[in-house]
Amino acid sequence: MKYIVLIGDGMADMPIESIGGMTPLQKAATPNMDSLASGGVIGMVKTVPDGFPPGSDVANLSILGYNPQEFYSGRAPLEAASMGIPLDLTDAAFRCNLVCLDFKDDVTNMADYSAGHISSEEAKILIMDINRELSNDKISFYPGISYRHLMVWRDGAIDMSCTPPHDITGKPATPYLPHGNGADVLLELMKQSQEILKGHPVNRERIRHGKPQATSIWLWGQGKRPALPLFKAKYGIEGSLISAVDLTKGLGICAGLKIIDVPGATGYLDTNYTGKAQYGIESLKDRDFVYIHVEAPDEAGHSGKLGDKLRAIEDFDSLVVGEVLRLLKDAGDYKILLMPDHPTPIALKTHTNAPVPFAIYDSRDVKADKSISYSEEIASSNGAIFIDEGHTLMNYFIKGQR
Repeated sequence: MKYIVLIGDGMADMPIESIGGMTPLQKAATPNMDSLASGGVIGMVKTVPDGFPPGSDVANLSILGYNPQEFYSGRAPLEAASMGIPLDLTDAAFRCNLVCLDFKDDVTNMADYSAGHISSEEAKILIMDINRELSNDKISFYPGISYRHLMVWRDGAIDMSCTPPHDITGKPATPYLPHGNGADVLLELMKQSQEILKGHPVNRERIRHGKPQATSIWLWGQGKRPALPLFKAKYGIEGSLISAVDLTKGLGICAGLKIIDVPGATGYLDTNYTGKAQYGIESLKDRDFVYIHVEAPDEAGHSGKLGDKLRAIEDFDSLVVGEVLRLLKDAGDYKILLMPDHPTPIALKTHTNAPVPFAIYDSRDVKADKSISYSEEIASSNGAIFIDEGHTLMNYFIKGQR
């Protein structure tokens, strides 16, 4: 038996008036996801427990079968694992976004949490310059992908309050600055970064091409090194993981999954969807489980662009789900778990902890209810099940036990 998990990050949403009160999943053309839902077990699952931030870290941790209440230790340490950055037990890791802050009069707004989805090549130059100017025996900066980078504070504090920048797009940033024990260190680093980035050659070139500048770093997602039991020890199978983002890769590394890098995988609308499907199915020749994560719908939700989200969902359906089904046609017995990790509603431009729809398709037991399509409306379908503890879904998927 082969097990394939297909994650359309942030696909779930809320009804939108401009498309007749439908959600993007309802509006988009998704024949392949509809086929999985109509032929399989359907339901809703709560991937983010009450009291936890509704982030991809908590949600994907749940989906992989780890109870966040027992194993969650912050977002940034997972990214550090993916980037190969060693952490001592007392080290604090922070996600370091390159953002575009708009300084107008006495108000500072979060104009763009991604600095216009700055390229990795441009970002590396900026982060390396910031590291050269601001690093010391306690503080180090590490370049990542696009706007997503890392700061490590040796023997640092993590019990301050930090806000994800994608939660405050278009809002005044000052009320959401870090506060609490140790926040003064973060605030000073952010302030000093603004001086380094002001007039930087990379920003001057971006202005020349009409692109947003990277005007500041934004520190958040703090945590310390996690310790997860291996996925193989939990479920008795070897697996692989495919993602363009360090957070999800880091989860896979901590769980002992093989990380597969796909050429052209960007974590954005231009990602190599088909390549993810092809590399994923190829990995099943020597392993029995693959987790394929696609970030694009989430990025579209954060931008608040309905057209982009519809496009991302339809590309996920045709180029990932459709390609997986084509490649599995003569592959023997298999099961597919299809779902988002959390909702990223267009209207809110950020995540929520609402339950998300899932479908489990078993090639040995295909149902024939063609009236069901894949969307949030699964919740009201006959036979739909509800899983309140998201970390139990993986056990249900692999072992058929809840």
